[in-house]
Amino acid sequence: MSASVYTYLGPEGTFTEAALRSLPEAATRELTPMVSVPTTLDAVRSGAAAAALVPIENSVEGGVTVTLDELATGAPLMIYREVLLPIAFALLVRPGTELTDVKTVTGHPVSQPQVRKWLTANLPNAVWESAASNADGARLVQEGRYDAAFAGEFAAATYGLTPLVSGIHDAENATTRFVLVGRPARPAARTGADKTSVAIWLGDDHPGALLELLQEFAARGVNLVRIESRPTGQGIGRYFFSVDLEGHITDRRVASALMGLKRICPGVRFLGSYPRAGFEPSEMSPLRHGTSDEDFAAAEEWLARCQDGRA
Repeated sequence: MSASVYTYLGPEGTFTEAALRSLPEAATRELTPMVSVPTTLDAVRSGAAAAALVPIENSVEGGVTVTLDELATGAPLMIYREVLLPIAFALLVRPGTELTDVKTVTGHPVSQPQVRKWLTANLPNAVWESAASNADGARLVQEGRYDAAFAGEFAAATYGLTPLVSGIHDAENATTRFVLVGRPARPAARTGADKTSVAIWLGDDHPGALLELLQEFAARGVNLVRIESRPTGQGIGRYFFSVDLEGHITDRRVASALMGLKRICPGVRFLGSYPRAGFEPSEMSPLRHGTSDEDFAAAEEWLARCQDGRA
């Protein structure tokens, strides 16, 4: 395995690259752009890279489905860190292009919902075509394939383009969440402000099946941060669930919930426990009575006394 290589969704000039460069260790790694999320992650699976940074969630559009599906169904990988990056777009054009000249625009599919209102108000007749990434859209504009691309303003210099309009976003405080992914290993020690990610498959479709899954968390006081259903590809109505929850796998309440899920579900994939970006321990949801590690330990001690006739 090449410990010096980190891959990311490229080409150069993507928001993913900007997020990766915000990590201190990026300064000592060889950063290699890849053409898609699957190829970015496959470089880690093959050992060609030590880690990969990919987008997984956007505050406007929700989950990045290709990343959710790759982590759930591809060869096992594990999340070690998350990065939150505020997102604002620039309309990048070839020098000399005016707004009235823009008839075709491009960008990553996840970008379109974040600029839809701006497009309707300012370029109502422009035709949108999706690109593999925002930076790839900038490259296509450079080549003359499209008139303009929505990308980070920092990508303009890389592709010899001009930011015609900057600071474009339909939603204030739009943010994209990225995850640093590596091969499975022991999770980092808990910090007190952690997140755990799992993928969960239901055994069969029956009334209350989802409720049974959720009760494993609720009964132990585990707060869910995100839950999304994704098709398994095995037919209409067959889904798995991508879940983020507060806490670390070494927290007794989280470990107990995961064991409960493993008992009742045919498939549970642990995707990692890692620090929750932007949170301190004091900002996490308060624990309900009976859900701390000490409460679990006291209950186990009580049960042991009962079993030994010492209750």
